[in-house]
Amino acid sequence: MKFCGGCGAPLKNLCPKCGFENPPQFRFCGGCGTSLRRDAPAGGLSPAQTDRPAQVESRAAEQAAPEGERRQLTVMFCDLVGSTALSEQLDPEELREVVRAYQQACGAVIRRFEGHIAQYLGDGLLVYFGYPQAHEDDAQRAVRAGLGIVEAVRQLNVRPDVRARHAVPVQVRVGIHTGLVVVGEMGGGDRRESLALGETPNLAARLQEMAEPDTVVVSDATHRLIEGFFGCEGLDARSVKGVSQAVEAYRVLHESAARSRLEAMPRAGLTPLVGREQELSLLLDRWERTKEGAGQVVLLVGEAGIGKSRLVQVLKEEVAKEPEAWLTPCQCSPYHQNSAFYPVIDLFERVALRFERVDTPQQKLDRLEGFLAQYGFSLPETVPLFASLLSVPFGERYSPLNLSPDQQKQRMLQAILKALMERASQQPVLLVVEDLHWVDPSTLELLSLLMDRTPTARILVMFTFRPEFSPPWPMWAHLTQMTLTRLAHRQVAVMVERVTGGKGLPGEVLQQVVDKTDGVPLFVEELTKMVLESGLLVEREDRYELTGPLPPLAIPSTLQDSLTARLDRLSAVKEIAQLGAVLGREFGYETLRAVSTGDETTLQRGLAQLVEAELLYERGLPPQATYIFKHALVQEAAYQSLLKSRRQQFHQRIAQVLEERFPETVEAQPELIAHHYTEAGLSEQAVPCWQRAGERAVQRSAYLEAIHHLQKGLELLKTLPDSPEHIQRELDLQIALGPALIAIKGYAALEVERVYIRARALCQQVDDNPLLFRALWGLWVFYIVGAKHQTARELAEQLLSLAQRKGDPALLLMAHLMLGDSLFFLGEFVSARKHDEQGIALYDPQQHRSLAFLYIHDPGQLGRSIAAWTFWCLGYPDQALQHTHEALTLSQEMSHPHSLALTLYCAALLHQFRREVQAAQERAEALMALATEQGFSFFVPGATILQGWVLAEQGQGEEGMAQMHQGLDAWQAMGAEVCWRGYFLGLLAEVYGKVGQPEEGLNLLAEALALVNKTGERHWEAEWYRIKGELLLMQAAGRGGSRTASTKTSALSDAAVGATGRSPLQDDAEACFLQAIEVARGQQAKSLELRATVSLCRLWQGQGKKAEARQMLAEIYGWFTEGFDTADLKEAKALLDELA
Repeated sequence: MKFCGGCGAPLKNLCPKCGFENPPQFRFCGGCGTSLRRDAPAGGLSPAQTDRPAQVESRAAEQAAPEGERRQLTVMFCDLVGSTALSEQLDPEELREVVRAYQQACGAVIRRFEGHIAQYLGDGLLVYFGYPQAHEDDAQRAVRAGLGIVEAVRQLNVRPDVRARHAVPVQVRVGIHTGLVVVGEMGGGDRRESLALGETPNLAARLQEMAEPDTVVVSDATHRLIEGFFGCEGLDARSVKGVSQAVEAYRVLHESAARSRLEAMPRAGLTPLVGREQELSLLLDRWERTKEGAGQVVLLVGEAGIGKSRLVQVLKEEVAKEPEAWLTPCQCSPYHQNSAFYPVIDLFERVALRFERVDTPQQKLDRLEGFLAQYGFSLPETVPLFASLLSVPFGERYSPLNLSPDQQKQRMLQAILKALMERASQQPVLLVVEDLHWVDPSTLELLSLLMDRTPTARILVMFTFRPEFSPPWPMWAHLTQMTLTRLAHRQVAVMVERVTGGKGLPGEVLQQVVDKTDGVPLFVEELTKMVLESGLLVEREDRYELTGPLPPLAIPSTLQDSLTARLDRLSAVKEIAQLGAVLGREFGYETLRAVSTGDETTLQRGLAQLVEAELLYERGLPPQATYIFKHALVQEAAYQSLLKSRRQQFHQRIAQVLEERFPETVEAQPELIAHHYTEAGLSEQAVPCWQRAGERAVQRSAYLEAIHHLQKGLELLKTLPDSPEHIQRELDLQIALGPALIAIKGYAALEVERVYIRARALCQQVDDNPLLFRALWGLWVFYIVGAKHQTARELAEQLLSLAQRKGDPALLLMAHLMLGDSLFFLGEFVSARKHDEQGIALYDPQQHRSLAFLYIHDPGQLGRSIAAWTFWCLGYPDQALQHTHEALTLSQEMSHPHSLALTLYCAALLHQFRREVQAAQERAEALMALATEQGFSFFVPGATILQGWVLAEQGQGEEGMAQMHQGLDAWQAMGAEVCWRGYFLGLLAEVYGKVGQPEEGLNLLAEALALVNKTGERHWEAEWYRIKGELLLMQAAGRGGSRTASTKTSALSDAAVGATGRSPLQDDAEACFLQAIEVARGQQAKSLELRATVSLCRLWQGQGKKAEARQMLAEIYGWFTEGFDTADLKEAKALLDELA
């Protein structure tokens, strides 16, 4: 009932479930989809249905109802005007005939434009354009149908059989809106119908209510799609019920002269290249240079669909004509952005070695041996290396390499480069790496190394990527960057002619293609193919002709719309395309067959249809075939068309099948399984996979990938309920994440502190948790680098106590080294030495090699590096240097990048202690190169400061100071106080004295000395007082630059003594030297005591106190038993000779 039986007032059509007020004609709620039948309960089921067991009803619905889907839909709602007046004039039987005539007229027009009548609602119609069959111009079809309905209803009024029945003219209102819906079968039992749910149908109905009789009103969204094809006038924005914002609407006045309807039809082969003559000429020029021995790199950048791959294809075709050329295609993947070396592994398996699914491990190993042999590799050294990368078991044929994962990575990088360079020495090579915006960090590292070797090799490296990717390389002379722009109109016309095989299209059709594709080659290609498949054209000898009037065809506003239409035309095999899209841009036949529920014959037939329609490219033949979506956007469109719930089902099925049938994939790519479980909404299964992927990445020193994997696992874990198992899982993830964050973000990063604070809190929830030691270690690292030395010491002592209770040698090793490090910074060098030596004694290279992946440093290198500092301070410069050499030797044997970085950093500092400028420069430069390459941000500021100090020592004071300031600013940016900051301030203060600016140097020293009380960092305290004394003497002299710690004359001291005797500044300087000596003696820091004594004795020498000076200097000099070739001891000996 639509009207009150007592008063005739319209009855509100309220949804019994959500309360939404629907138009009178609606049978299902436009807000939630619930049935609006008065005999139906709020849930949408009839009383009879509620009597059925829930399981039976659920199972029946699952079996009978096809899956819904997400899509853009244009909805038309039309309603007969004045139906109440008609009902008063006409007998119900006559009214029935009029309504039937109206419905038939509307239906004929709708069918002409291929709309779908979803519901007859009394005298109203709900019509979909874009379902069940999508067209690229559905919005225009809907508007054309609306105008056609208006005209058809007008014609009803002149029909004698209708006109004779009533005096009131039959009129209609039409409302049209375009938007996102979920469409599929609704209802239950025998009453099922395809309905679209969402805001779109409701707004179309509201627009119909806004329309005047015999008019068509469209929404702003629809107007944007039809603009230019119809004459429209804007209506005042109106508020409508159920919509939060005022609705902008347009009345459609008439059809314009613009006409085009485009359909797609498969055409074999690639479209010839158009409009890229200059770019191709430049590429061929770079190829010629390459053949002459001057290697080149080309960066090809452009938006999706702009033709990057097509240009590369033409270049490869040209190069392939030369028999001596060698082509190497490489493809990055959006699913493997965090899978180390994925493009390289894929290149070897697919191109170089041509592995097949049916190959046995023995066959794969044979192919690998043959490949490596032709490049002159030693098989015992390289086969295990490559076999490990490719997950090929080598059994007893080869012995495992005694290498760390990082050593394997470094050797692998060198081996791949060697193979490329060897091939390039024999023949010119074209290496193409496509879609670099999806590259993983490890592959990018390989490419960066390759860039350095390219100029002297016969190799042309070509990278393609989208604009969002920023190349990390400078614009070298051998590098060329090309940006592809959109085609001009004339070039689009040429491209269309190439697609049609040289046969011309009617002018109006061609104009539509030119106007709507906006010069994007992919749009041009797809749209032209649709026109050829539309059935509107007939092929003649040299041209196409229209078979009739050209209806207005909407050009897709995005490629997604046209691809939806192409998928719908292949509705029988659409699910195969969707399942392939869930697998990825590229997928193998056997994987697809394993996850597909259909039979093999149907699957192969469906794939053949998709290949014929050029949605997919096929490489090889089933069952060894591999399929690639023609464009990434094709894959994305198929994926997005799935309901979210359906996507989850597919992802779940894929993950489970991969685990059951493809264990080698699970082992080699746990991140792939994790991805599918994540998208399936199965966090419980996904989290451990992300953990395995992260730990695997850490073992490969692929820290960026590790961070991504582990953080993804932590994000998912937050969605799971608390439980003891989940607490332990989070702890595992946090502990694994810490070292990766340290490597990339730095020791003092706040993210590091948050991770380990959380880890410690989790440990406290589990009694005697074995991971407590690593959690406390992480906090110790953060606090010691953050210059919170007393807190760090307490943690180190707590860790030593914990290690002693457990009696674990590995924990004792780490605890002794940590406490030794803390004591060094506190200036307790004797105690520090004891713990350093105990830790070094416990270290076994073979037994403790794996600790580097747990604690980010190899403890053997760490212990010797820190011990070197301690030994130097205690007065053993040769033993200190020996420890450094041993640490560097270990780093070369282990090849663990972060351990090497720390070892180089420590070595550079030791050489600065020893005042060895050249050696310090070499270590700092090596550190800078490694830190930049690996992304170890913590070490860059320190290397920068040391390089600046080297410049100053080499006479470039201003340049050196600028670089040191730059490094100090970066160092401080890592934290308010970071360890070694005071030391670096002291270095810079010395440089200021060297360039004659002692006042600036004294300001820096005041800051450094203030840090002593604030942080407790005292290892360089004596030296700060000594440098302060030297700068005070420079002030007293009234000139700077004539004296530093390394000067050998007494000119400054002489100048400081005026004609009247001692100056106040000279007294202050002497007090500073004495303070330095006192501090050094308290620390037993003989090297620092020697320096301070030399400075004091030079001052006394200038004051005539030679005897006292010689006695004091001889005493400290005589203590030393080694290091007599170092600068400090040489200077002391020279001064002793002067004082004799």
